Amino acid sequence: MSSSCRRPEHMAPPEVFYNEEEAKKYSQNSRIIEIQSQMSERAVELLSLPDEQPCFLLDVGCGSGLSGDYLTEEGHYWVGVDISPAMLDVALEREVEGGLVLADMGEGVPFRPGTFDGCISISALQWLCNADKKSHSPPKRLYAFFSSLYSCLTRGARAVFQIYPENSEQLELITGQAMRAGFTGGVVVDYPNSTKAKKFFLCLFAGVSGMLPKGLGSETVERGVSSQAQFTTQRSRFKSMRGRSVKKSKDWIMEKKERRRRQGREVRADTKYTGRHRRPHF
Repeated sequence: MSSSCRRPEHMAPPEVFYNEEEAKKYSQNSRIIEIQSQMSERAVELLSLPDEQPCFLLDVGCGSGLSGDYLTEEGHYWVGVDISPAMLDVALEREVEGGLVLADMGEGVPFRPGTFDGCISISALQWLCNADKKSHSPPKRLYAFFSSLYSCLTRGARAVFQIYPENSEQLELITGQAMRAGFTGGVVVDYPNSTKAKKFFLCLFAGVSGMLPKGLGSETVERGVSSQAQFTTQRSRFKSMRGRSVKKSKDWIMEKKERRRRQGREVRADTKYTGRHRRPHF
């Protein structure tokens, strides 16, 4: 079975996939609970909220409220939106402290302008890239979501999405529609050199552009392994989705040299000419 077949979004629409059995299983799995908590913590960190001040946050694709639990622990108030009634039922059983709304984010989020101080979303946004019905158009659904989200955030607020993009085209589709809706921002990649720990966070700014944070484990950035891809008004190409650089490129050469250094082998020092294409001599 290929890795793409294991993606839940390829198996069924979210409201069908997360049925009663799956929702309970998901919410009782200690590994999932731990991962959700870690990713929520990182998403809140990337929101850069004011210190010691409770905020009103939106949790998109809140599921059974695992990410909401972290928001509550941090002293924030929140409302969660999800398309799966079974997941929201589990959240009610668990007596989470946030408000819960049953809604399809692809039809837009149903809140008044300027309601929220920020938004987080863990492992949900990539579901909008699938057309589960004949009437579904992923670009239109993404735009409906992002434009309504832009409206319901206070100006200067951030939205942070932890996502599992399937490929660079999917990432471009998502960021393109976010930009159309008025957002600026970019993608922060934590642990870009690790296949297992690598995580993508889409950080969006509503109304005010900000500095894109650095990804965790990105001490190798200067050596050519990027942990950011920023966009403003121009589209960015997101290359090397699997952490591999184009062969013979500067990134590829730098990564190869770094691997050899770690193996204790002798490697030439890096200079400004490393990886630069030379003109042919005639």
